Amino acid sequence: MTTTSTTSNTKGRSLMGRRTELQAPLPGMPDAITGQPAKAAAPPPMRTLDEAIARSHEIIAEALDRYPIIARQALFSGGNDSSVLLHLVRGYLDTSENDAVLHVNTGIGIDETREHVRDVVSNYGLPLHELHPRDSYDDLVLGRVLARTGPNIGRPVWIGLPGPGGDSHKVMYRRLKDEPLQRNRAAIVGNKGRSQKVLYLAGMRWDESDRRMRNAEEIDPDGGIIWCSPIVHFTNAQMAEYRTRFNLPRNPVSEHLHMSGECLCGCFSKEGELEEIEFFYPKAAYRIRSLEKRVEAAGIAACKWGKRPPGAVDSAEPAGRLCRKCVPQRSDQPDLFSTWEAMGLLKPAVPPIIAAQPTDEAVV
Repeated sequence: MTTTSTTSNTKGRSLMGRRTELQAPLPGMPDAITGQPAKAAAPPPMRTLDEAIARSHEIIAEALDRYPIIARQALFSGGNDSSVLLHLVRGYLDTSENDAVLHVNTGIGIDETREHVRDVVSNYGLPLHELHPRDSYDDLVLGRVLARTGPNIGRPVWIGLPGPGGDSHKVMYRRLKDEPLQRNRAAIVGNKGRSQKVLYLAGMRWDESDRRMRNAEEIDPDGGIIWCSPIVHFTNAQMAEYRTRFNLPRNPVSEHLHMSGECLCGCFSKEGELEEIEFFYPKAAYRIRSLEKRVEAAGIAACKWGKRPPGAVDSAEPAGRLCRKCVPQRSDQPDLFSTWEAMGLLKPAVPPIIAAQPTDEAVV
């Protein structure tokens, strides 16, 4: 039996030899996250995308009304979610010389994401401040970064390549991301954090993960920084609808790896992740494998990227504020290469065939 659609919102699909009509997602339909965010007064109501956007502007207005903001800065990782955030808030970044887009270059990431960030920000005509950590990733894993204060002064703050378990993520997040952001804040407000604030517009969302549901909130003051999450209430469907409506540029790295790739510290890497990175971005994988050899040559036991350090135990401390993908892998969660192999999508390598030089007519 064949059914025929009478609207433009359906599309045909062949199932078991029969043609059926499937309803495509309708733009403008209301949606809401499921559950009660821990730091929200009530569960978010059903909203259309337009209503969700309006709520985003209300959140920003509330932050600007409540605090003495002297600089507005949008954090842009290069991922597809942060592309929505940047597009939505770009009109707010024009009130002072310090208004800008911030990108934290951790020094251990995929170059194509950096290029995407620069291209998008340039196309918007916005200033980009690319922040760098004071201590490099290489120096951290080689044990060259010494504590400057506290009871462990003069001792390495970390030794070895990080991986799941222990305090690896706490150290890497603070050194690679939080430190440059705090230094940026200090350069703007100095010691006037009580009377002057920097607004950090970030893309945390309740619908991203259980951890975000517990920890994310609309406005979160932190000393001289006011963290604001204007799209915290957006559902995954609304994010997709927003990207489609405004035809936002997509980061190819996110399309391939399902993460922005701006930080490859390895603290919460999944089984087979390095091989997946190597498949699409061999230059980034080569850098990691070269560092593995340097760490091993230095006699450091934790010399494999993304592997649990010897003796490490699981940490109950939540992942960093900006680390959207930093969640431990479940024991039953397969890696992408295993999935591809099971589906028969990976074939043994075939030796190249030496062919005759093509004629002019064969050249495309």
